[in-house]
Amino acid sequence: MVEQLRDYADQRLYDGCVYCGGTDDTVDHVPSRVFLDRPFPENLPVVPACRPCNNGFSRDEEYVAAVIECAVAGSTNPDKIRRPRIAKALERSTALRTSIEKGLEERDGIMTLSVDARRVENVLLKLARGHAVFELSTTLRAEPHHFAWKPIASMSQHELEDFDAADVVDLYGEVGSRGMQRLQIVRLDGESPSGTPESFGLIVNDWVEVQEGRYRYLATSFGSGVRIKLIIGDYLACEVIWEGP
Repeated sequence: MVEQLRDYADQRLYDGCVYCGGTDDTVDHVPSRVFLDRPFPENLPVVPACRPCNNGFSRDEEYVAAVIECAVAGSTNPDKIRRPRIAKALERSTALRTSIEKGLEERDGIMTLSVDARRVENVLLKLARGHAVFELSTTLRAEPHHFAWKPIASMSQHELEDFDAADVVDLYGEVGSRGMQRLQIVRLDGESPSGTPESFGLIVNDWVEVQEGRYRYLATSFGSGVRIKLIIGDYLACEVIWEGP
């Protein structure tokens, strides 16, 4: 269950649809429930959105969710897919299954999968923007300064450990935001240069686990910038950074 935190930040910071600035006549789940299994966690994050944006991401989100499961299975065969919802989607939509099958290829006995990067990035950037609003009360409609994603299996052990670590925070984000409320002080014991025992504290921001094995994210403010990290299906890792002016 996602911890229920009330947002005490200035609501004027994100009036309108968080994606386009239009009329916020609905709310959008971040992450979309297509990335989660039933029973869905309580207190799922939601952000204000217009109906065109809310509905406009649906097909790409289903595509990304299906790509992840097909990559894990090494097949588009619904019988081999671990998530029933995605298996049913592949059974229902010949077009979806065909589009993914075109990217499947066996190389030296290993199944590889080429994907439509545009559709994947459309979804990942949408998720990052949603987390920035929900956690940090920060609307980010401009293009990010850094945007990278890759399968976890392609990361070195050192790279994965660095990506998976909690963030040490030296500056607070928006006062009253959920991200600020989640900050924790960690006490570390050590020695001074002279060998005298001493303790010091670090302020850290840790991952929010929406559903174990399915989705987690980390949203951090640093100076005038924002960094969003997320992991989908214990398979796909993504990092998006917006730097300040």
